Amino acid sequence: MRVATLLAAVFLCASVPCAALAQAGPSSAGATAAPDAATLAAAREVVSQMQGDRATTLNGMAAPMVGMMQQMGIKEQDRAQTIVQEVVLPMLTAHYDALLDIQARSFASVLNKEDLQAVGTFYASPAGRRLAAAQPQLAQAQMTGVTQWMQGMMPEMQAKIAQAVKAHGWGPGGKPK
Repeated sequence: MRVATLLAAVFLCASVPCAALAQAGPSSAGATAAPDAATLAAAREVVSQMQGDRATTLNGMAAPMVGMMQQMGIKEQDRAQTIVQEVVLPMLTAHYDALLDIQARSFASVLNKEDLQAVGTFYASPAGRRLAAAQPQLAQAQMTGVTQWMQGMMPEMQAKIAQAVKAHGWGPGGKPK
């Protein structure tokens, strides 16, 4: 379970702009309506453009994944790199289209075809292509920032969690309320 969670975190951070755009709000068609084929195609194109070059995106995740492998117990960096290169990246490459399809369905359920086409026009521009190419570096910087932010709150969060557990009687010998 821990491996899946860590890999999901890496993919999430690699597609942060995708997630941010998808949270922009429901389309005029409504978030619950199944997207039509044209909207889904526009969403797939946008997601592909936003991710940038597949190999570059996946290779940009290699260094953070090596760190995750080390956190999971493969302490030697050369061994962790070997696992990432021989196992993790080939699997992610083989299943990358499934990720794009999932993201495309999310986009198509939130944005209408016209909005998706406008976003696609931006990502086809020089600035959009530069943004897509910068995604791995941006994702790594965002992951570092979120980690630092969470670490800064951790002592206070742990204390408050302990207080809540105690208040609910969930500690050793306590009775659930």
